Amino acid sequence: MGHVRLRWKPLLVAFALLALVTAGAFAANAAGAEEVYWSGRRSLPIYSVGRDDNKIAVSFDCAWGVEYTDRILEALEKGKVRATFFTVQFWAEKYPEYLKKIDAAGHEIGTHSATHSYMSRLSEQEIRSELSTSREAIGKIVKKSVELFRPPYGDYDDLLIDTCNALGVYPIQWDVDSLDWKDLSASDIVSRVTGKVKSGSIILMHNNGLHTADALPAVIDALRAKGFEFVPVGELIYRENYEIDHTGRQYPANAS
Repeated sequence: MGHVRLRWKPLLVAFALLALVTAGAFAANAAGAEEVYWSGRRSLPIYSVGRDDNKIAVSFDCAWGVEYTDRILEALEKGKVRATFFTVQFWAEKYPEYLKKIDAAGHEIGTHSATHSYMSRLSEQEIRSELSTSREAIGKIVKKSVELFRPPYGDYDDLLIDTCNALGVYPIQWDVDSLDWKDLSASDIVSRVTGKVKSGSIILMHNNGLHTADALPAVIDALRAKGFEFVPVGELIYRENYEIDHTGRQYPANAS
């Protein structure tokens, strides 16, 4: 009897696979194969913006410490650059005086979540909590609404992006990574950033990068010499009637 059972197992597996294929074919015929299998579309954040006016944005993620923040603010002030700072809730609550200083200097502030979690691992309710509590906490300190969000670690899925959109929050990534968090030298940071920027780029930096403050003046000077104009992320992106292509580049609707 044991040998008979062993012979039936492959047959049962084969019948099961056949049933699945048949069901899949029926569903594809009913709903359209593109819907059933792979539509080629994902819900994407904004990595960069399709524009030809040479406007770009530099952004800083704030999650740990403030050791280099004053020097970064000094470099931005000297370079007459308004930037965007994405702050985690616990950072904002620990350093409210720095958040106010950033805001008073004319920079834009977005949320970087409440707890700096991997957002793709969270439920919709948890995502909503991360966004709402961090926006509320930051908003209370600077007395302004918070409309931009950068996912910690750059980690996201369709649920996160769809939830952001439902809440009226713009999810922002980047297309130029300074890698300053790896403690690259100032010259390496300058080389990486200035060699990759194009019109509509969003540059990623960190307020606690070891050599970020050292590199920033040269980055600003080099990019401005190339004809680029710095604006906050909120002034770079399109707020309505836009599309996002498969690379995460945002365009006015019907222009991509």
